[in-house]
Amino acid sequence: MGLGFIGAGNMGEAMIRGILAAKVHRPEEVVVFDAAPGRGEALRTRYGVSVASSAAELLKMCDLVVIAVKPQGLSAALEGIPGAAARGKTFISIVAGVKVEAFSRALGAGACVVRTMPNTPAQVGMGSTGIYFPSGVEATTREKVRALFSSFGAVAEVPKEELLDVVTALSGSGPAYAFLFLEALADGAVRAGMGRQEAYLLAAATLEGAARMARETGKHPAELKDMVMSPGGTTAAGVAALERGAFRATVMDAVLSAWQRCRELSG
Repeated sequence: MGLGFIGAGNMGEAMIRGILAAKVHRPEEVVVFDAAPGRGEALRTRYGVSVASSAAELLKMCDLVVIAVKPQGLSAALEGIPGAAARGKTFISIVAGVKVEAFSRALGAGACVVRTMPNTPAQVGMGSTGIYFPSGVEATTREKVRALFSSFGAVAEVPKEELLDVVTALSGSGPAYAFLFLEALADGAVRAGMGRQEAYLLAAATLEGAARMARETGKHPAELKDMVMSPGGTTAAGVAALERGAFRATVMDAVLSAWQRCRELSG
């Protein structure tokens, strides 16, 4: 049985690209149904995936189904899934703010529902995903879901469903914060006279290298920062400028604001 995607926008496509790059599934084993005209055919052309004409047809071919629609399109998507067809299937939601209970009511007691929150760097094999397994999800199903998301990045399992709102604010929205910082780093170098192409290249490589260093060394970020910041040196001057601008407090506020908005959307 294949892996299905009901909805395949930016995040769904990022997952498909990451999964195929990791060779977890062959292209023909990935089945897509998207209500947007021409979207499925575009993905077939781009990746070689299979395309279903309806959610019901997709469920005939797939036991594991990712629901990757936007929140405003969820009701229509769930209405298109016959209750009988959902029985015995595992549904993986990547829809921000929608609780497991809402899916269970719509899909029926025979469906298994798992909530996740991946992010767009999945498309380059460097995603970050938070997963919540409700009680009663079988060990074999848990392993399948973990393996799926681990194929394109890091996975963290959260013990409470409400913590997925924090995951959304941190790693779901986080790439936008990182891209903004990357752009600012490059703009600073351009301001000092560097060419823009070189500035973007070095800024991106710097952020990627710093993140990898934090993960692979396991050291606290403050310890890694102190390794770079010599007394009275250039880094100390730069860090002081960031602190004058309330850099850390602003980033914390960004995560908190995104978390609060996610809670508002989840009702």
